[in-house]
Amino acid sequence: MSFLKKLFGLGDSAPAAEKPAETQDYKGFKIAATPFKAEGQWQLCGVVSLEENGVTREHRFIRADKFSDPDTAKDMAFEKGRLIVDQLGKSVFE
Repeated sequence: MSFLKKLFGLGDSAPAAEKPAETQDYKGFKIAATPFKAEGQWQLCGVVSLEENGVTREHRFIRADKFSDPDTAKDMAFEKGRLIVDQLGKSVFE
């Protein structure tokens, strides 16, 4: 049965990272790259978070971009996370 799932792309639709998320600190924010397999490719996905006064706020983002390898998807998630921080800052949590 798993052969058929792989053959027809079934079972790849759950947005779960295959490896633990890698993180980067950027301007006081933490960016986690969480690409997941979708339709045989790696979909750009990540989390921007900020801890203030013991409270962690998160903004999850998923983009339509897909890549053939997880490392490229991870790098692009970090780039998109940095762009979100630069453009929106703390207002991303509102």
